[in-house]
Amino acid sequence: MKKVLAIILGGGAGTRLYPLTKLRAKPAVPVAGKYRLIDIPVSNCINSEIFKIYVLTQFNSASLNRHIARAYNFSGFSDGFVEVLAAQQTPENPNWFQGTADAVRQYIWMLQDWDVDEFLILSGDHLYRMDYRLFVNRHRETNADITLSVIPIDDRRASDFGLMKIDNNGRVIDFSEKPKGDALAKMRVDTTVLGLSKEQAQLQPYIASMGIYVFKKDVLIKLLKESLERTDFGKEIIPDAAKDHNVQAYLFDGYWEDIGTIEAFYEANLALTKQPQPPFSFYHEEAPIYTRARYLPPSKLLNCHVTESMIGEGCILKNCRIQHSVLGVRSLVDDGSVIEESLLMGADSYPTSIENNPTLDHGEITIGIGKNTIIRRAIIDKNARIGSNVKIVNKDNVQDAEREKQGFYIRSGIVVVLKNAVIPDNTII
Repeated sequence: MKKVLAIILGGGAGTRLYPLTKLRAKPAVPVAGKYRLIDIPVSNCINSEIFKIYVLTQFNSASLNRHIARAYNFSGFSDGFVEVLAAQQTPENPNWFQGTADAVRQYIWMLQDWDVDEFLILSGDHLYRMDYRLFVNRHRETNADITLSVIPIDDRRASDFGLMKIDNNGRVIDFSEKPKGDALAKMRVDTTVLGLSKEQAQLQPYIASMGIYVFKKDVLIKLLKESLERTDFGKEIIPDAAKDHNVQAYLFDGYWEDIGTIEAFYEANLALTKQPQPPFSFYHEEAPIYTRARYLPPSKLLNCHVTESMIGEGCILKNCRIQHSVLGVRSLVDDGSVIEESLLMGADSYPTSIENNPTLDHGEITIGIGKNTIIRRAIIDKNARIGSNVKIVNKDNVQDAEREKQGFYIRSGIVVVLKNAVIPDNTII
């Protein structure tokens, strides 16, 4: 894998994940209590022995830069690195990144100097564990110009995805974006060609792109330089290239979730608490997910009732009830509070006198959850200060609302409290 260079696309403004992306780039959004989204593709690369990794981003990249600098320092005796490439204006490219392909095009002057055979293009907002070595080897075995990683899809979900059709050799011959009716029926394929059993192939007769690609180096450079008006890999570059290039499909039959929306992000996080077998597990010795080491103390639970939940490092929970929730690092929950089906992202630092009185700091509402507060079906972003006797329960069952001045949004019925927000005592949301 020394001849492979990975490029992780950090995405645009992350509008579907707003307000979690208000103060951070999409790959820097916290996940599972202690990680960030960028840790998923970076860890997959490291576990696949791919150590040359660029992350392309253009919005709010300060926290992403900081996280990558602290988490991924390779030995001085290797050529490994993880670096952020932010959008920049040049005489040739005076604009921001216009799409996934344009983001790579604007740095092609630097990428083409690398002595590699393939570019591995990845997305920064997916949750999955994948051995890219198998992906790259399939690309090499079929002598493909481009290989797409695809997942098998059933009838119920097929029209939500961009689908493709393959021939008997696994070569992609047609594309269709979210087809319905007769157009959907035409996209059925025999997925046994890609390795599914006959029974699975009957249940999942469609294949959808994961937004993950391997390009031959010279093919990618040629396509990007030839078609300056085409800015997106999945919708323009690859469908056009399929006419006269060998575009192959590689089947990935494991768990994969696009967590680009608030609802998908919320559901994917809470699904991690399921027993006995969550759809995705961070407890995998042979392919761990890496992140920065924080050297936090153990979490302290004082007379608490905790069920079906994940508790991050350095938390202090006092006489409270936690049910089907994920609590991030340094989460503080005080007496009598109830957290149900919620995601607390924790805090970047502790308030002063934390051991003596974790919820009062000089008489002000401090970081964490106050006394006798109820939080249900919510996302509480980092460093939020939630007072006492607060109810965050979406009592009117509102589906979408913007209350930025009050410190929260509602997306798909999920209350999202902003980073650094202050919710006063006795507030009802």
